[in-house]
Amino acid sequence: MDFKQKLENYALLAVKVGVNIQPGQTLVINADIASAELVRLVVRKAYEAGAKLVKVNYSDEVVTRTRYDLAPEESFSEPPKWFADEMEDLAQNNACFLTIISTDPDLLKGVDPGRIKAYQQVSAEAMGGYRQLLMSNHASWSGVAYPSASWAAKVFPDAPEEERINLLWDAIFRAVRADVENPLEAWQLHLDGLKRRCDKLNERKYRKLHYTAPGTDLTVELPEGHIWCQAGAVNAKGVPFLANIPTEEVFSVPHRDGTNGTVSSTKPLSYAGNIIDRFTLTFKDGKVTDYTAEVGKDKLDALLSMDEGAVSLGEVALVPHRSPISESGILYYTTLFDENASCHLALGGSYAFTLEGGTALSKEQLAERGMNQSLIHVDFMMGSPEMNIDGITEDGTAEPIFRNGGWA
Repeated sequence: MDFKQKLENYALLAVKVGVNIQPGQTLVINADIASAELVRLVVRKAYEAGAKLVKVNYSDEVVTRTRYDLAPEESFSEPPKWFADEMEDLAQNNACFLTIISTDPDLLKGVDPGRIKAYQQVSAEAMGGYRQLLMSNHASWSGVAYPSASWAAKVFPDAPEEERINLLWDAIFRAVRADVENPLEAWQLHLDGLKRRCDKLNERKYRKLHYTAPGTDLTVELPEGHIWCQAGAVNAKGVPFLANIPTEEVFSVPHRDGTNGTVSSTKPLSYAGNIIDRFTLTFKDGKVTDYTAEVGKDKLDALLSMDEGAVSLGEVALVPHRSPISESGILYYTTLFDENASCHLALGGSYAFTLEGGTALSKEQLAERGMNQSLIHVDFMMGSPEMNIDGITEDGTAEPIFRNGGWA
């Protein structure tokens, strides 16, 4: 199968499996200009599938970096209200949203963390209504990736420069199953397997999870009515979609106040154009009370101080170490891929759909049920071949879920 066919398959997956656009629907694409080749192909596929309108919002990593280097301080305290209002209106009116990731993981290296944090806060506050519509699965949303030169150089620094993009393309095509004859069928089979995992976990109704591994001894309480999900979801109109391509995880929601112990990261975290690596978090009654980081400590400071909910967990996700992305041995430096090679947790807001009846509850009602709320939702990887996980039942019985990094 040649490159052109694989790219066609990839675009088809984004349109038909990712956002699963319906006739008469609007598609919004957010992408860097480096990914224009894939954007144009997705636009064509979307119109062929019956889209009413495809709206493309391009960004440019060079322009973004120039702003952080040269713009005045007040630039970073002005919320993008016009953009937030438009996106929320589109989400309310049945649009679907595709993000194409291609940005340099080190894009904002050396930038004053205060500038990054200030703009993240005002942007997250302005985009709160839109984010809530997506986090409750009111609207369909998905994410895919496109290899830029800067990203490929980060992933394959030792390869000849002229080969890096092709190496990353090959890795992406394998990870997203775009290199098989019938990718739509392959994805349905894969999602069926993940659903069977969810069904088994939902039958058990565990009260807590206990993680143990080198540097990790952590207990995470699960709220009553929690639901184990996979990235295949259903929007408010009953249309299925896939929130990210690739995906290897099953996930649920922790109780905001029920995490205790210490967890150590096992992969670098690409966050806000910077890398945070080799960090530990210590929790007491659901909140981070102590932390360390060998790389990017000031960025971790900013992340954890974003708001009150940033120091608590909003997601628990299980991924076996022997998953296709993990076994590739490639460190992607983007959460879209790295989280699907490792068990992970997320600091920040919870997804309403991971709680029984959650999408119909108000913020106050969700909080009463133990759901965390925050401007952020940041996944970090903590799984390893040494990871053991026990599910603790209501009567205190411990049952093995993971042993040596894999399903028990």
